[in-house]
Amino acid sequence: MSSTDYNYDEQGQFFPFFILTLSGLITLPLTYSLLRPTKGLENTAPRIKSDFKPQHDDLIQAQKRKRLRKEYRVKRLITVLIGYAVMAWMIYLIIVTRRTAPKIWDPYEILGISRSADERAITKHYKRLSLIHHPDKARPDPSKNETIETLNERFVELTKAYKALTDEEIRNNYLQYGHPDGKQSFSIGIALPKLIVTEGNGKYVLLLYGSLLGVLLPFVVGRWWYGSQRYTKEKVLVASAGNVFREYREDMTDGSIIGALSSGEEYKEMLKGNKAESGLAKIEKKVLANEAPTLEAKAREQLKQLDDSWRRKALGLLWAYLGRVDLDDATLNEEKYGVAPTALSLNESFLAIALAFGNVRPILGAFRTSQNLIQAVQPGSSPLLQLPYFTPEVVKSVEGEDAKSHITVQNYMKMSEEQRRSLTVGAGLLSEKEYATAISVAKQIPALEVSKAFFKVMGEKVITPSSLVQLVVKARFIPPGSTNVPEVNESDLEDIDPDEDDLDALMGRKPAKNRRGKDGQKADDKEEAVLPPLAHAPYLSSDRSPRWHVFLADAKQGKMAVPPFTFTTFDQPIFDENGKPTFNMQTLKMQFQAPPAVGDFTFVLHVVCDSYLGFDTKMEVTLHVDDPAKAAALEEEDDISEPDEDSLAGQMQALKTGQPPKKKKPVDEESSEEESDTEGEVDDTSETDTETDTDGE
Repeated sequence: MSSTDYNYDEQGQFFPFFILTLSGLITLPLTYSLLRPTKGLENTAPRIKSDFKPQHDDLIQAQKRKRLRKEYRVKRLITVLIGYAVMAWMIYLIIVTRRTAPKIWDPYEILGISRSADERAITKHYKRLSLIHHPDKARPDPSKNETIETLNERFVELTKAYKALTDEEIRNNYLQYGHPDGKQSFSIGIALPKLIVTEGNGKYVLLLYGSLLGVLLPFVVGRWWYGSQRYTKEKVLVASAGNVFREYREDMTDGSIIGALSSGEEYKEMLKGNKAESGLAKIEKKVLANEAPTLEAKAREQLKQLDDSWRRKALGLLWAYLGRVDLDDATLNEEKYGVAPTALSLNESFLAIALAFGNVRPILGAFRTSQNLIQAVQPGSSPLLQLPYFTPEVVKSVEGEDAKSHITVQNYMKMSEEQRRSLTVGAGLLSEKEYATAISVAKQIPALEVSKAFFKVMGEKVITPSSLVQLVVKARFIPPGSTNVPEVNESDLEDIDPDEDDLDALMGRKPAKNRRGKDGQKADDKEEAVLPPLAHAPYLSSDRSPRWHVFLADAKQGKMAVPPFTFTTFDQPIFDENGKPTFNMQTLKMQFQAPPAVGDFTFVLHVVCDSYLGFDTKMEVTLHVDDPAKAAALEEEDDISEPDEDSLAGQMQALKTGQPPKKKKPVDEESSEEESDTEGEVDDTSETDTETDTDGE
């Protein structure tokens, strides 16, 4: 009688496979997330060449490394290492188990005979083995640890194997049950250690499963869900976004936006415990002293009136960072450089709120605040402070003591070399080496200058009400101080519609295939997007790729008309292999729906770089919307034949007009009809020509 024995993997036959599979499901995806190449702009963009190192550069770099470690998530790395250690141990157990696992009973293998041998050969081979292994003739070999019992068992196995191949009844047992003795008891290995099901441990098993399924699993899932819902798409806490929203006002300027950013809950976590009070008085004293002369009176008052110590310290650290104030304390200076990247993220959240309200003033204020934070320059300060080694004293020397407005980097670089040097180099100012570094950085700043901006509808000559309009901005990167800048080529200002089979270009996913370069040849279809250099921001404890924002505003109402389109890459090289500017014409496009009425609509075009001060463009552009009847008249007068119905252009026209285009006739058929008409209507044609001539006279 057979029986089934359920063993709980005392020999480890199945349990290692279970653990290996489970750990692999966790470890391998985590490994991929750690090793996959990052596609962030900051990891692939080139850098501006400069050997400038600001004061406390070691603290800035330490903060940068700290942020990188946080992004890499050390806990994930440790989990991966533990996972691989467990997987290696399970593989070792599997290999060891394979050596000791019982083999399937095989009579051919026991006898050591080929499976193709017939009964006569099997009998002959068995008799020869009997003479060798019979217990009466064989003697135990001590060197092989053999005993009489071992010899008896071996001979019994040989006899069973022989009978399994020659005796009909025993052979049937072997073929049906896999063993000459018939159906055997067998064991089922379950991938669990025996300890779990040992009698008396049932309550502990229930407790374990209850803890895993009722406590640990809900905790892990809940924590993951709460963490995913805790942040906005700008990667700030939802609570922080709510605080910034409550701070929003329609008339907010740059300084008041800085105050709103200090309400972020991230600072509360950063400055929890005794950190909120530690050094607060010293920070406020430094910031409110003469070392921060450009701090507005309103901002000073806000700093004094805040009740929460963590927020007061966060705001004080922000103003100390923007004013480049030395706090004379390593810990405070480290905290000063740590608040700026967080403020940048909070500023993106503020920008999203400002865009939702649509007021131009806070939108521009958010963009300028980004510039201030990246360059560590207080609102209202000179753009020249972006250059290495420039201090308020150097700026005063360049701009003059009684200057009512600031000089941009572009205007500074337009000065003659002699004038620049006389205003910048000298006692208490810059040395020759420092001056050379500042000029070198200025010449590498990617300043985008707009050459032309116009509206168009793809494939149409006029713009009709409610049509899909493209704002096309043609611009070139002309770094400050550039010489031998070529004149704008009028052909570069044209925007050629893509071919009708260029679907990617029609959908705006890449430049058109028929776009031509400077030499008049078609551009390479395999061109990759060009990244501008990372922002030169030596005081910011994180890398930042500059972004250009293009949007339209209604000057009369002070409202945003078309939301910003953000550009981080371009279709033409900005610098050549030697680092010299190429002055290539860049094309920026944004689509929106035209107004539903006919007329001229004047907008203010804003092109804003979020990383540099004084490089923004503001100009008026007019959108002319024509009557649909005019568009229909122009289509009738157009000499270009209608597109074929099976072409992409024909399908687009069918969608636009609601009528399918006429199907083109074959060339042979057209020519034959023309010949027939000419022969049959000669008189009519001559009369028409005469009338035309008469009218002409």
